[in-house]
Amino acid sequence: MSLNVDRENTAFTFKGGMLPMTVMELSSADPEEVEAQLSGKVSQSPAFFQHTPVVLSVEKVDGPNLALERLCAICRSHKLLPVAVRGGGESAKQSAWALGLGWFPPVEARTHTLAPVPDAEPAVAEPVAAETLVAHGGRVYRGTVRSGQQISAPEGDLVVVGAVNAGAEILAAGSIHVYGPLRGRALAGIHGDTDVGVFCHELHAELLSVSGNYKRLEDIDPVLLGKAIQVYLEKDHLHIEAL
Repeated sequence: MSLNVDRENTAFTFKGGMLPMTVMELSSADPEEVEAQLSGKVSQSPAFFQHTPVVLSVEKVDGPNLALERLCAICRSHKLLPVAVRGGGESAKQSAWALGLGWFPPVEARTHTLAPVPDAEPAVAEPVAAETLVAHGGRVYRGTVRSGQQISAPEGDLVVVGAVNAGAEILAAGSIHVYGPLRGRALAGIHGDTDVGVFCHELHAELLSVSGNYKRLEDIDPVLLGKAIQVYLEKDHLHIEAL
């Protein structure tokens, strides 16, 4: 559905989309504990903590005693940008709104069908020369993923038979396989699956992620650049190895 106005005079349109978002899942509501652990994470991977938007998941902590404003301040002091809260009930919802944040219901409360946005225009995919195939919940994309494009497989593995240019983004619930140069961003396990990985024939990636664990180009051993590699998680640490 679209607004019944002249397109030339339209200031904006609503479009559906799936953006990669880091979820900070809290298992403690103690700000001191959170800050101590976050400081350690910053020392391990400082490049990641550069104005990265995060969703604070408070499903596992005590909502009524949640010091949300203090937790947000801790995140910002480490260059993380809280944009929304997930879970926590009515008190967390009201606190999030009071701080100018969005709020999402807990994971188990969601359905697979999203309600349409009133008076919104559905997203229109840009035409591409490459052929896209869907099979067994995964996706096979044949051709170059160009700068500004986002290709995703929300229910399985993503296979790209071609190059992923700088400025492009590929995402998958499962593993990612790139049969060509990977110069853009690759995010596997976007729903939290840790038994997945990223595989490519030629590594130049701007960012690699498995289940929310990131490494940027500057964090990658230069010896691995240009080589065929695999990326996987082991004990919450991201490993990159030559194939």
